[in-house]
Amino acid sequence: MDDPDRFRRESRRSWGAVAAGWGRHAPAQMASVMPVTTWMLDAVDLQPGFQVLELAAGPGDVGFLALELIQPGGSLITSDFSPEMLSQAQARAEALGLDGVRFKQIDAESIDLDAGSIDAVLCRWGYMLMADPKAAFVETRRVLRHGGRLSCAVVAEAEQNPWVALPSGVLQEHGHMPPPQAAAPGILALADRDRLRRLFAGAGFSEPHLDEVAFVWRFRDPDEYWAFLTGVFGGIAMVVDRLDYDERERVREEVAARVRSFSSASTIEFPAVSLVASAS
Repeated sequence: MDDPDRFRRESRRSWGAVAAGWGRHAPAQMASVMPVTTWMLDAVDLQPGFQVLELAAGPGDVGFLALELIQPGGSLITSDFSPEMLSQAQARAEALGLDGVRFKQIDAESIDLDAGSIDAVLCRWGYMLMADPKAAFVETRRVLRHGGRLSCAVVAEAEQNPWVALPSGVLQEHGHMPPPQAAAPGILALADRDRLRRLFAGAGFSEPHLDEVAFVWRFRDPDEYWAFLTGVFGGIAMVVDRLDYDERERVREEVAARVRSFSSASTIEFPAVSLVASAS
């Protein structure tokens, strides 16, 4: 990466721009990705009284489910580096009537918490999008107490995730998005199991337990899928937003045409796979 600081600024802007979309899609997303969330929560063996940190929390649903498992006496820090995302999580917590949640803007590459102060860290689809995931893993290890656990999820290989490979492929064919570069941040950046293991090992974690968890993204029609892509996923939304109207429509029509192979009479169903990992 030529300019990590520039990437961080652009990333913060793009995720802030789609924060409201994450809020709107949160209930449906929560149901779709429950297999991933359940695996993550099981892996950290939460107990009453635990102090839990969720990094890159987005709308916060992983941590909010964890909160139920650490009562009585537990507390949750819901964090994100985007203040707009954090506002969405706070609004959801208020709507759900949750207590015991502290909201904090945190860049996972430099966590403003005391060493050894956290029992468990959760991070679903966050590390892969960071400019320096190595620093984020080191910081995660620093804030965990001795014996504390990290549970995270990343998106597996493109072939296992056509829901993201399809629009990325169209944008690349139209010359609007370069092919992914090795080790560059992005939705598929940590699909390599060996790289993920090295990040755990380099930060001082035990050998991680890795698994693949399958789930399904469902959409009513191509329009709902397009709204999901451009209203939730910062990288794709940022690219599409730069296009003029005519080119945006051409890309949209091409995506809709390719979606047909995943359509039935009543719905669109995309298979999806997350690589999930945990270690102490």
